[in-house]
Amino acid sequence: MTGVSKMKLEGEKSRFVFPSNTVYLGDFKDGEFDGHGTLHYANGAKYEATWKNGIALEGKYTFPDGLAYESENWEYCDGYDRRFYTEIIDGLKPAGRSQLKNTKTPEEIPETNYDVGDGMYDPETRIVTDYQNRFLRNADDEEHAWIIRTCRKGWDENVGINNPRLRPDMAQQKH
Repeated sequence: MTGVSKMKLEGEKSRFVFPSNTVYLGDFKDGEFDGHGTLHYANGAKYEATWKNGIALEGKYTFPDGLAYESENWEYCDGYDRRFYTEIIDGLKPAGRSQLKNTKTPEEIPETNYDVGDGMYDPETRIVTDYQNRFLRNADDEEHAWIIRTCRKGWDENVGINNPRLRPDMAQQKH
């Protein structure tokens, strides 16, 4: 396995720690994930799977907040119900106190950056860092476009009648 920083046997299970601090605890055969094993991600998420020759045959991903991903009949944050998982579990906040993301207290995002869920994105450098400003990855063109189109910005925009991007003809008129 390339990129493995530490390997240690724990009883009948083996433990690998990757440079990203992702930990695999499970069965191995000939240096590959083989049998039952779990990847524990540094952000608190996990992927439990049955592996064969290093390939997951079937598995279950659980987000850090305990939400289990469902590949069929996914009902979380779909086109009809846009609530976050924590809002489904704990209820909605009072009017005027919007929840901006699944965590109850959203992280502060620098004015020129975007919140991409696992960290912050700087569109000038195209670098994603975690919330402690540690490097996570470089965004390719597809991820860059998705972030710009989808993610929470670190700044406010005028989206009313005076915004020339929305209705240039209206912005030029006197009120």
